[in-house]
Amino acid sequence: MNERPRIKDLAQRLGVSPATVSRALSGTGLVAEPTLSRIRDAARELNYRPNVSARNLRTQRSMSVLMVVRDIGNPFYLEVMKGVEQAARKAGYSVLMGNTENDPDRESEYFDMLRDGHADGMILMTGKLPANGVIGSGLPVVVALETIEGCGLPHVQIDNFAAARGAVDHLIELGHRRIAHITGPLPEVMSTLRRDGWRAALADANLAVADEYEQRGDYQLHTGQVLCGVLLDLPEPPTAIFCANDESAFGAVHELHRRGRDVPGDVSVVGFDDIYLSEAIFPPLTTVSQPRADIGRESMSLLLELIAGAQVALDPIVLPTELKIRGTTGPAAKPN
Repeated sequence: MNERPRIKDLAQRLGVSPATVSRALSGTGLVAEPTLSRIRDAARELNYRPNVSARNLRTQRSMSVLMVVRDIGNPFYLEVMKGVEQAARKAGYSVLMGNTENDPDRESEYFDMLRDGHADGMILMTGKLPANGVIGSGLPVVVALETIEGCGLPHVQIDNFAAARGAVDHLIELGHRRIAHITGPLPEVMSTLRRDGWRAALADANLAVADEYEQRGDYQLHTGQVLCGVLLDLPEPPTAIFCANDESAFGAVHELHRRGRDVPGDVSVVGFDDIYLSEAIFPPLTTVSQPRADIGRESMSLLLELIAGAQVALDPIVLPTELKIRGTTGPAAKPN
């Protein structure tokens, strides 16, 4: 065939109905073997591709979804996207990634894309909504990892408070008593929960929470490096630092090495996320591991239900975490 093959061409070649070919290639409806394999083999042989424009006109859908993140440079989001794309492709959707860089105008632009039909739904990972027009709008939006209180949207998340407390408990069990925290951007809910988990672990161990041991960060590597320097310059510097994410932990480890401090001999460091680079630095980073691909798959599955018009429960889906103990944590150094 010189022209692009159509469903009816495949049907005529195989002696089946166009409806049977359509069901076999879309994955909707039951097509028995060996007919199913025959249709798929013929489609590959003839290099059949669906006419996306025609399909979109029929369904009034773009067959794409938006995944909106605060920093596309953070590899954590790419690992989540793998899970999103796995679930999306099975349903015939493509995934577009939007990068806000914490710019409110850019955040609003992505919601405008959704309203205007350029995407059928959104997985939101910034923890923020535009100032107006979202709550109660009925837009198909799933909030992933972050928490937006009172928004009436479904959430897929982890227990940030418990995970942070467990990470700090690990440091306490190693004998650390001066444990600092480099936070995420406060007062955002996820950052606050991780900060509160740090505080709770210290309180449970009857350890004082020194104000100067709480350094307010923004999840950025450079900020982690700068704030680690602030902590090391204190009259009584910490022996351990719990960071709100891996990037800031990388910055802290870099600053410790730059100053000739041993990790973990002089200072232990714990991160949060377990991105793939956590095992690549030296020593490998002790960190809270999130089920990144599972978060993506669960979020996309939930979004597909919303797009289909289903009523979904607003109780958050909470996925488990695990503390991966590696080389950046060790027993507290004995005082000189």
